[in-house]
Amino acid sequence: MRMGVEVQDTSFAAVAGQENVSGRSPAPISSRLASLLGSKDRDYLLSRDGTQVKMSDLEGKVVALYFSANWYPPSRNFNQFLIGAYQQLKSTNGSNFEIVFVSCDEDLNAFNGSQSRKDVEQNALRNGVELLHRFGVNAFPFTKQKLEQLEKEDKEKHDSQTLVNLLTNRDRDYVLSHHGARQVPVASLVGKTIGLYFSAQWCLPCEKFTPKLVPIYHKIKADDEDDFEIVFVSSDRDHESYASYFSLMPWLAIPFGDANIRSLAKHFDVQGIPCLVILGPDGRTVTAKGRSLINLYQENAFPFTESKVELLESQVDEEARDLPRTKLHGGHRHELNLVSQENGGGPFICCNCEEQGVGWAYQCLDCGYELHPKCVRVVGDHAVRDVASNG
Repeated sequence: MRMGVEVQDTSFAAVAGQENVSGRSPAPISSRLASLLGSKDRDYLLSRDGTQVKMSDLEGKVVALYFSANWYPPSRNFNQFLIGAYQQLKSTNGSNFEIVFVSCDEDLNAFNGSQSRKDVEQNALRNGVELLHRFGVNAFPFTKQKLEQLEKEDKEKHDSQTLVNLLTNRDRDYVLSHHGARQVPVASLVGKTIGLYFSAQWCLPCEKFTPKLVPIYHKIKADDEDDFEIVFVSSDRDHESYASYFSLMPWLAIPFGDANIRSLAKHFDVQGIPCLVILGPDGRTVTAKGRSLINLYQENAFPFTESKVELLESQVDEEARDLPRTKLHGGHRHELNLVSQENGGGPFICCNCEEQGVGWAYQCLDCGYELHPKCVRVVGDHAVRDVASNG
């Protein structure tokens, strides 16, 4: 299954204010909004209670267009986050900010369902969803200068991060051991490679990935016990779920409901789980792609550094030279062809283990079915045919 850049129907685009994201001064808001959102017969928008709001009333404000739909789960998930951000921005910036909902719903009932869950005015920054996730309301007023300032501050924060300032707060200087049996000082983890495992019991991909991660954790610990540790950062909804899920894990955890959980997710821009962020012995971020590296290279991925990944990639390229050019897989009816990133491969989701792959893969040229080379289940003695010699 070929992967590309994820495009969400949930979109949040700033179109007006003193300056937009491109740095260019926008046209007068009344004319821009009228041309974007108005028609020959309508020069108004609707508030949640159905009141007509003249577009001219938005002049001088920062206005966001919120493209969303009731039928789309990411939109529903983002709504609550956006409502909180909207209320906070309105309370601090008052009349200088407004959101306009642009419905992608398929019928009026769905539209009204979306509308009823919003405290935002109906129906204007491209990439605004990402910016709100990363910076929250601090992104306001979404100008180029403001975003450059936030990017600079974000880089400085990452450059100066340490394990202690990431995992501790005024009330807690420890994490919990397996089953929460004892407190482990965060200071005792300094100097190790640490994996921050963002996960939750309710998450189906987490349910599949955690059992894979456990044996790999044990293998790394067997070889490098003093050099590696994982800390569970829970997104569970209640303590019972957290405790039940943590009981399956052999590593450490931040206590349930701790204030650092939200700040860590924001700091590392975690937009989906499971996510395994790797920190080096100095506390700096090595990679946020620990999950993918585990799927690709298992315990061999340790210590997840760029140089180790380059070495593993070169080894995979070398091993791929000896792989059959075609295979027949027990779970698919068509012949699969070996492809690389240079000849049709690239990032994909394995149709067998449902985890990410990159580089070499066995791909069906008829329907796009794609597997990690290690996931192919060969069928019979005649299922594998090396056609390299045939050109």
